[in-house]
Amino acid sequence: MKTLNRRDFSVAVAAAILLPVTARADDNAMEVHIDNFVFQPPELNIKLGTTVTWTNRDDIPHTVVSAGKFRSKTLDTDDKFTFTFTDAGDYKYFCSLHPHMTGMIKVE
Repeated sequence: MKTLNRRDFSVAVAAAILLPVTARADDNAMEVHIDNFVFQPPELNIKLGTTVTWTNRDDIPHTVVSAGKFRSKTLDTDDKFTFTFTDAGDYKYFCSLHPHMTGMIKVE
């Protein structure tokens, strides 16, 4: 078995620091959290084919609606809604129960 010299050890440590510890199983997945009557993040820039999952972390029900594009059922606490974006463009969305809650997905 070969012993690493100081230089090789330094290179190995630097590489380990720079490389991600884990790779995501699906690089085409993003999340939006609903918390305190706000979509977080309020805007996402994503690539075509990306799946976005909204999770309601509020104690109050919410929806996720983009007129003519998608509509979730009413989401209770910890419920999720998922949509895969197959067309480029800007998707403005809101909560139909609380219309002041808005967000934007920009798909390239």
